[in-house]
Parts: sequence; C-alpha cells; structure tokens
Amino acid sequence: MPPRRRGPLQTVQRETDDIKRKVDALVRDAAEPDASDRTGTLERCKELQREVEEITKTLKKLSKADEPAPVGNYDQCKRDEEKRLLTLYERLQSLALQLQPRDQTAGPSSSQRDQESEEENSDEEDESSEDEDAEEEVQDDYDDDDNADSGDEDIGPTATGQGSVSYIALSAFSGEEEGDLSIQKGEVLKVLSKNKDGWWLAQNSKGQKGLVPKTFLKTSSPQDSERKNENEDEGESEEEEEDPDIKSSKTSNWDTVRKAVTEIDATDVLSAMGAIPPGFRPSTLSRLLEEGRSYRASHFIQPKLSQSQLSFKDLHMDPDTGKVHGRPSRVSLTLTLWSCRMIPPPGVGLQVLSRHVRLCAFNGTQVLSNIHTVRATYNSKSPKTWSFSPRMTGMLPCLLDGDCFLRCDSESPDLGILFELGVTYIRNSTGERGDLSCGWAFLKLFDESGAPVALRTQELTVHGGTPFEKDTDMDTTSTKRGYPTGVFQQMLLARKIPKLVVKLKSVNTRSRELLNLLPDTIVGSLSTVRLLGTYRQILADALLLDRVTMYNADLICSSVLASFPDVLDQPDLMDAFRKSWTESEINLRRSDKRDINVLKQMFVSVYMGSVFPLLYSAEMPAPCWADEEVESQRARIIYSPSQKTSVETLLSSQCSHQAFDISQVTYDLISSAQH
Repeated sequence: MPPRRRGPLQTVQRETDDIKRKVDALVRDAAEPDASDRTGTLERCKELQREVEEITKTLKKLSKADEPAPVGNYDQCKRDEEKRLLTLYERLQSLALQLQPRDQTAGPSSSQRDQESEEENSDEEDESSEDEDAEEEVQDDYDDDDNADSGDEDIGPTATGQGSVSYIALSAFSGEEEGDLSIQKGEVLKVLSKNKDGWWLAQNSKGQKGLVPKTFLKTSSPQDSERKNENEDEGESEEEEEDPDIKSSKTSNWDTVRKAVTEIDATDVLSAMGAIPPGFRPSTLSRLLEEGRSYRASHFIQPKLSQSQLSFKDLHMDPDTGKVHGRPSRVSLTLTLWSCRMIPPPGVGLQVLSRHVRLCAFNGTQVLSNIHTVRATYNSKSPKTWSFSPRMTGMLPCLLDGDCFLRCDSESPDLGILFELGVTYIRNSTGERGDLSCGWAFLKLFDESGAPVALRTQELTVHGGTPFEKDTDMDTTSTKRGYPTGVFQQMLLARKIPKLVVKLKSVNTRSRELLNLLPDTIVGSLSTVRLLGTYRQILADALLLDRVTMYNADLICSSVLASFPDVLDQPDLMDAFRKSWTESEINLRRSDKRDINVLKQMFVSVYMGSVFPLLYSAEMPAPCWADEEVESQRARIIYSPSQKTSVETLLSSQCSHQAFDISQVTYDLISSAQH
C-alpha cells in the first residue's frame, strides 16, 4: 500500500515542530554560554531566524485548494501556525539580543545597514512577483520606510545633538516576552537600531532598553520628517503636507507630539500590524451615536416644530375622532435583515465583543434619520457568516430582532438605506476598546426615473472603507491575481464577495396605520411600533388638547413624556416594557384592544409600574454597549422577582433610588421638540 500523501499545511506543521525543538535546545545551550561558544550560538540563532522566515513565507502562500484532501477548519489551523511561527521568531529575536556583543547593541554599522537594505530590496523584488495577502503589502510599505530611514540616519549612541532621532509612542504597549520594552502613549523614545522584522530596539528616558513594534512609533524630529518626505511615496507625502506644523516647528516638538497622539488612532496601528483586514475602518455611525442624542431614536420620536415655531409639523389631531391624524411619508416600509456572508473576521489579537449592523436613512452625503442597531448572531463553525433573529423561547429581544421599519420624508433622488457592518472589540495586549466598520452597503430606494424599487429580497455587495470612499475592496486577496475571465471562475469569485441579504416587504393595513402615527422620519424595531404609536397619542393629548393655549410653553407635569425617550435608547428596558405590556394586554377584551383611551391608560399604568422605577433605580448600572458584565447585572435587576419595584415601594426604606430631579417628572417642550 503506497504511503499517504502529506498535504502542504501538514508539512509546514512538521517543519514548525522541528524548528521548535531546535529553538528549545538552543535556549538551553545559551543559558550559561562560554565566551568561545557565544559567537557560534549567535550564528545558530540567526540561521534559525532565516528558517522561520522562509517557513512563514511558504505558509502565507498556501491556500485550501492546495490540499490533496479536505482539511477541517483550515483557516483556523493556518492562523494557529502563523501565531506559532511568530512566537518562535520573537524568542529568537530576544535571544539574539542577549547574545549580541555590547559594542554592537547600540546599532548596526553602515556596512551592515547597507547589506540589510540590499537584502530588503531584493526581498521586496521577489515578493512583488508573488501572490501574498494584504498584511504583507502593508508590511512592505513599512519596510520601504525603514530603508529610507536606515539610508539617511545614523542611529546609535554616538549620534548627538541635531543628529539624534526621537520617536513618539502612538499607543501603549505592554511587553509580553523577555526583552520587550513596555511604553505608554505619548512617551518619547530613542531608537537604537531598526530590524527588518518590524521590532526596533528603543531606549526610554529612564535608560531602559528593549524591543518595541515599529507600528507603535512615529518620528518626532522635524529634520527627520523633512528627509522622510523626500523618500516616502506620493500618498504619504500628501499626508505630511496636511501637517504644516510638523515642518514649521524648529524649537519644540510639542506640536508633533500632540498631532501624533490625537490624529492617528488605534485602527491605523492594527491595520499596519495585520490584525484587521485592509477594508476595515473606524466606525462612522458609532462616532455619530457618541456625539449626543442627535442621531438617536429619543430625538426623532419628539414632535417637530413648524417654520413659525408656533405649531407642529408632524403632529396633528383629528377633531372628529380625537386621535392623532395619520401622516403618510414618502418612504414607509418594513425590512428584514436576513444574513451576512463572507465577512472577513478580525485577527487573533482582538477579542470581539459584539457583531452588529447599524442602519439609517442616507442620501449619499449625510445621515437623515436616527441610527438603529441590530446585533448579529455568530457561529464559530462559520466565522464569516452573520445571522439575525435567532430562534428562542419567549420574546425575542428588540436588539436581536432583524425586522425593522423605516420612515423618511426626504425628497432627495438618491435616498436610500445605509447599512454599516461593525464589530466592537477589545485588544488583548492593551485592553483598549473600540468600534470597527467591517464594511458598508447602500440600498437605493428609487431608480433613475423616480419609481420605488421592487419590494423583494436584495443581495447587497459589502464595500470596504467608509460610505464616503469609493472602490475600496473589503479584502484584496481575491483581486490580487486579477479579475478572472472564465464564466466558472467569475461564479467562484462572486461567491467570495461579501454580501448582505435584506428582504424588503410591503406594509399591511394595520401596520400602515400604526406607522403613520409616527414621525415623518424614524427608524426602529418593528416590535416596538405599537408602543411608539400609543406614546404619540399621549403626547398629542398633552400638547394639542391639554394646554391652555398653543402659545403656552410651561413645563408639562408628565413622567411618561419626560422619561420614555430615555427608555427608548435602552433596549433592555424596552424589552421589559414590551413584556409587561403583553402580559397586561392578554387580560383585555377584544373591543378594548382597539379603544385608544383604554390603551393610553394601560400604557401609563404599565410604564409607571414597571419601567419607570427601574430607570431611576440606584442599583441599576448605567448602560454600556457590548459590556457583558453590565448587561448581565442589568438583566438580573430587571427580571429578578426579588428586585422588582413599583411606585408604591419607591419611598420605602428597602428601595434605594436616585436623588429626585425635576426633569424626571416634567416635560420641557422647548428643549425637547425638534427645531
């Protein structure tokens, strides 16, 4: 029987095992080396470094199609091998630093730098003809910067005065291996030597030396910045032109430090390190949500004042029925988020806290509505696929509900729905949190003739970058070989393109009546439409019927009107309100379920008896997005029978609550209404 053929990935795994055994033996031999053996041990260390580099290059060229037989979880196995090789290389780098003679630790000689520069240039020429992933492209760009620096600068302990080069730490780095140097954000460092693997030997103000990733550093010397402008590519020179303070600073580096710390965020560092795909960007919609309430549902649920500021544009009462007069909007539809396919996952250095889709009305230049978030369900067996509305017993939380509604009265011909796929992450090395955009998709709601698009299932292509960037690929690995010409090859490529599947649905009569009660522009979960419509009825009574005159702007005593918008921005409290509402609605007669007066009374009773006490409870922690500990603590307080409170128990000694504020029970029309 012939021997079983070994696959390329298995061959790399065996070679990595052999290298690991050699590294372990080398570390044991170098524990207490003699003077005569120090040079030989250093040569063995460098030889093993070259072997690790060759194996790493071979591994990055491999693909699943090269295997003679199917391999389960191929991508994960490949990432694990890359991590093992990186760990071995770091160990060898630290060992070489210890074995290097003291007279050479300050920095390489000019001949060594020239030799390294020639080797790097030759490596780049070889790599330019090979098919590598986007991480190697980013690394090659930084290698070009290193060649320019090593050819122009003489970094070492003898460089003093104007020849010395200082660098600023862009982000905090905690050394995990022996020989690493821990740094803080904004710290000024002196680089002693630059290695082509991306780890630089640096010295801090206390005289401590160690290795630091070059992507965490930025030059702080104005002379060095001018020389780099002559050697860097055209794109980087344009970025330098945008910072004239760096060139004009002659006496102080504070302007450079401030710009380096404030303008370059962690996403640039993560992209340079290869921890995220090249199409990822800082989340645009997350930043808008952090700016305040301008893009939240609590702002758009409020009535909108007319141009005269004396009446309301989108809130009118029907005098015959005493109900809110329904207002049709240019766009009023429901949609279902179905799934996301072929979404590239972040690297191993990031822990993902949440995968979600944010959607809003968009006209190509600005956001026109509030931003609604739907959290995706993730399956580790299919890491590139996101799903929505998971099956579960009981009521589906509105944060996980993929059924949404959208209303917008904009007359823009480019009106559509913007979908931003995002992740909330935490860095394993620094503990830093952040929000990334994994791509975006845009669904235009009107064609060139102005007719609405067909209400059907839409497969939207997910683009990289931001909605304001054009022709940015999510992942460059699929297009590096060029675009295929064969029909079969094009079909295979189409299956690898990131897609968002959305189903547009027509609105039935009952849902249309409820949606017409809402503001002209708003986006939200379809499961909350009934509650939002009832709130608008209560709001119309207070503003259009109960006020003495339409010119009266006194405070309105109503806890419901004052606090419900805050509850609308907290999905877990909205779920608690929906649950209590459903339990109370079961006991109503069929005729009462359509009686608006009965529904308004039940709305106030259920809200004040369940949600309002929780909103101002001292035991309830403040909401924090994608914080599992805070979310679990809030859920225990909301749904635990022992923690349930009511209006009757608010004043008891056993219940602690926040200090009373007049804004909790009064509605301010002037500050709340949309202008």
